[in-house]
Amino acid sequence: MAAILTQHAPTPQILLLTQASELTNLLLQGCHSIKHLKLIHARLIRIALSDDPYLLNSLLRSALASGHLAHARLIFSSIPHPNVVLFNTMIRGLVSADLMPDTIRLYSDMRLTGLLPNKFTFPFVLKACARLLDLDMGRRIHTHVLKSGLELDVFVNTSLVCLYAKCGRLADGRFLFDEMPVRNVVSWTAIITGYMDNGRLEEALELFRKSLAMDLRPDSFTLVRVLTACSQLGDLRTGQWIHQYIEEKGMHKNVFVDTSLIDMYTKCGSMDSAQRIFDSMAEKDVVSWSAMIGGYSSNGLPQEALKLFFQMQSAHVRPDCYTMVGVLSACARLGALELGQQASHLMDMNEFLSNPVLGTALIDMYAKCGSVTKAWAIFEGMMERDLIVWNAMISGLAMTGHGKVSFGLFSKMVKLGFRPDGNTFIGILCSCTHTGLVEDGRLYFYSMTQVYGLTPRIEHYGCLIDLLGRAGLLVEARQLIKDMPMEANAVVWGALLGGCKIHRDAQLAEEVLKQLIKLEPHNSGNYVLLSNIYSASGRWDDAARLRSHMVVKGIQKVPGCTWVELNGVVHEFRVGDKSHPLSEKIYSKLDELGKQLKALGYMPTTEVVLFDIEEEEKEYSLGYHSEKLAIAFGLISLGPEDTIRVVKNLRVCNDCHAAIKLISKLTGREIIVRDNNRFHCFKEGFCSCNDYW
Repeated sequence: MAAILTQHAPTPQILLLTQASELTNLLLQGCHSIKHLKLIHARLIRIALSDDPYLLNSLLRSALASGHLAHARLIFSSIPHPNVVLFNTMIRGLVSADLMPDTIRLYSDMRLTGLLPNKFTFPFVLKACARLLDLDMGRRIHTHVLKSGLELDVFVNTSLVCLYAKCGRLADGRFLFDEMPVRNVVSWTAIITGYMDNGRLEEALELFRKSLAMDLRPDSFTLVRVLTACSQLGDLRTGQWIHQYIEEKGMHKNVFVDTSLIDMYTKCGSMDSAQRIFDSMAEKDVVSWSAMIGGYSSNGLPQEALKLFFQMQSAHVRPDCYTMVGVLSACARLGALELGQQASHLMDMNEFLSNPVLGTALIDMYAKCGSVTKAWAIFEGMMERDLIVWNAMISGLAMTGHGKVSFGLFSKMVKLGFRPDGNTFIGILCSCTHTGLVEDGRLYFYSMTQVYGLTPRIEHYGCLIDLLGRAGLLVEARQLIKDMPMEANAVVWGALLGGCKIHRDAQLAEEVLKQLIKLEPHNSGNYVLLSNIYSASGRWDDAARLRSHMVVKGIQKVPGCTWVELNGVVHEFRVGDKSHPLSEKIYSKLDELGKQLKALGYMPTTEVVLFDIEEEEKEYSLGYHSEKLAIAFGLISLGPEDTIRVVKNLRVCNDCHAAIKLISKLTGREIIVRDNNRFHCFKEGFCSCNDYW
C-alpha cells in the first residue's frame, strides 16, 4: 500500500504547477482588495514563485486594475530584474493614472537597463509625450522607434501622428499618416482629431469623407469626433448626412454616438431632431440629459430646459456639473431665482466654490435674477478665481447698474496679475453704457489697444456706439461706424437705431433702417423702433405705412412677454393676457392700482402707442402691458415684504417705467424688472437706472 501511495504521490514540480495555476486563476478572477493582493504576493514568495514573470505580471495588472497604484509600484520595485513585459504593464498603469512625467521617467529607466522597448511600449510613452506637449522627448522616442525597426507598425505610427498633431506639428503628423502602408480606423480617427485640435474642422470632415470612400467603417470614437466638428461649425447639413449614415449602418444604438448627435443638433439649433433622438434612446445617462437641458437653455427655450430637468429628477439621475450649468442658465434667463437656488442645493456648495465653471454659472444666475449681493457672496467665497469668474462678476455688476463697483473690480483684477480679455471689456463698456459715463467708455475702449494690446472686436464697437447713441452723440456714433475696420453688423446698426429712438432723430433712423433691412430683412424689432419714432413724433401716416409694409412682407412683431416666479413655478404673461387662472383678480388689482396712480398724478404716456387712436383707447391699451400684469400677479400672490422680480423679453416702455416707479411708492414694494437691455430696481418711487435706459 505504501508503495502504491508513493507511486501516485504528486512530485514537488507538480505541486508547484498546481499552486501556480490556482494563483493565476485567483488573479484572473479579479482582486479588488489590497489585503487579497498582499496575501497572494506573500504566497508567491513562500512557494518560491516570486520571480515568475507571468505570475508577477498578473499580480501587477490586478493591482493596477483595482486602483492600487501604490501597491503596484511596491511590487514592481521589489522585482530585481523586470523584463520588458513588466515594464510595459507598469508604463501602461502610469498612463492610465494620468502620471505622464512618471511614465517618461520609467521609460528612461527601462532603456538604462539595456532592455529594448517594443511595439507595446511606444504607444503609451508617446501618448505621455503628447499629453505633456513634450515635442523634444517625443522626437527622441521617434528616433528610438526608427532604430527598433517599428516605423511601419500601425499602432506605433498612429501614436506618432497623435504626438505631432497635439504638439501643433500637424504637417509632420499628416506626412507620417500619408506614408503609413496600412491604416486602420484608429489611424483615421487620430488624424481627424489632429485636424480638429488644430482648428481645421472643415478639413477634418473632408478626411472623414475620404475614409468612407476607401470603405473604412468608422467606430463610435470616429463618429463622436466628426459630430463634434459639425457641432463646432454649426454644420447642420453635414451632421444630418452623418446621422443618415449612422442609421443606415445600424450604429445609432450607442449612447455616446446618440449623445453626440443630440449635441450636434442642439448646437445647430434643431431641437426637434435632438428631442427625437433623446426620446428614442433606450439608455440615457447624465451626459445625454445634460446635452438636452443645455441645448434647450442655449437655444432660448429655458422653460423646456427646466421641464426636462424635472423629468431627469423623476428618473433618479443625479445631475453633474454640466447639468447644473444648463439649469442655472435657464433659471437666469427666466429670472427664476427660487428655482435656481433650489437647483443649486442639489450639489454641495463647496463644489460651486471650488469649481470655476460651476461658480461662474451660479454668479451669472444670481446677477441675472437681480440678486447681485448673493452673486458677490459667491464670488468672494470662490477658492479659485480664473479670468472667466472675474468677467462674470464684472458683467453682473454692469447689468445691474453698479458701474463704479465694476470699475473698481476691474482695477483689482489687473493689480492681482490677471490680464483682461475681450469679454472683460464688453462688461466694462456695458457698465459705462448703463451709467452714461461717456468719457470713461472712450478711455476703456482705447485702452484695449494702447494698454493691453487687444484688438477691439465688433462687439466692442457696438458697446461704444450704444453708449454714444444713448448720450445723444449720434453724429459721433455714425462717424465711428464709418471709421470701423470692419463692416457694421445688425447689432451695431441696431445700437445706433436705439439712440435715434431715445433722441427722436427720425431722419437718421430711416437711414439706419435701410442698412438693417439689408442685414435682417425679417427682424420686426427694427421696424417697430422706427415706428415708435414716427408715433412719438405724431407722424401717424408714416407709422401706418411702415406697419403695412410689415404686413405685406409677412413680418410679425415679437409679442411682449413677461415672466414672474412664485413657489418655484414660472408664470408667463402677454399683453392683454386673460389665460391665467387668476386673471379676474389680476385685472381687478390693476384697475384698483390705476385709480390710485391717477390720484397721485400719474398720466399715461400715450405717445408710445403705435396707433393713431383716441386717447382713452391708448390709455386702455397701455394699462394691460405684460409687465403690469406680472407685477399685479406678484402683488396679490407674494407676501407683503417680498420683492417682486419680473423678466421681460423686450424693452420696458416709458409708460410702464413711469407707472412701476409709482407702484413701488404706493405699495412700499421693491420691484426688480429685467428687460432685454438692463435691470431696473424700483423702490420708493425711484428706479436704479435714473431714467437712463
